[in-house]
Amino acid sequence: MEVTYKNITTEEQYNQYLDEFEKLMDIDPDEGTEEGDKFDLLLLLIEEYEARNYKLERPDPIDAIKFRMEQMGLKNKDLEDIIGSKSKVSEVLNKKIKLSLNMIKKLHKYLGIPADVLIQDTYSYNVHTGKLMAVGEKKRPYGKK
Repeated sequence: MEVTYKNITTEEQYNQYLDEFEKLMDIDPDEGTEEGDKFDLLLLLIEEYEARNYKLERPDPIDAIKFRMEQMGLKNKDLEDIIGSKSKVSEVLNKKIKLSLNMIKKLHKYLGIPADVLIQDTYSYNVHTGKLMAVGEKKRPYGKK
């Protein structure tokens, strides 16, 4: 009996297809075989369903920099050639100042962090002052200037 696969519309169907896909992974089917074609089709259907239903948020740019530094065994001092002075590195990593375009280019090149992660808007709107603020910038208490 031949099984007809359809776009995944429910979590139950997703889990069923995922089970079938995992069984096929275990046998590692050859391309061009019936199992290989089923494997490819299930992969496409599962990926499409996950893209629609399990959207991943991009990490915060500074968190991404810190994570990559940890992976590479880098210290703040190692970023001075990329970002600037010791104080500038500290301000960036403590979210006191926003990344400049030049910093983004260098961080992308030297740390391999995707540019779209680094370019993300790192500003928020302060309802009390009516101004954009860098993430991490101190908010003034209500009514104070």
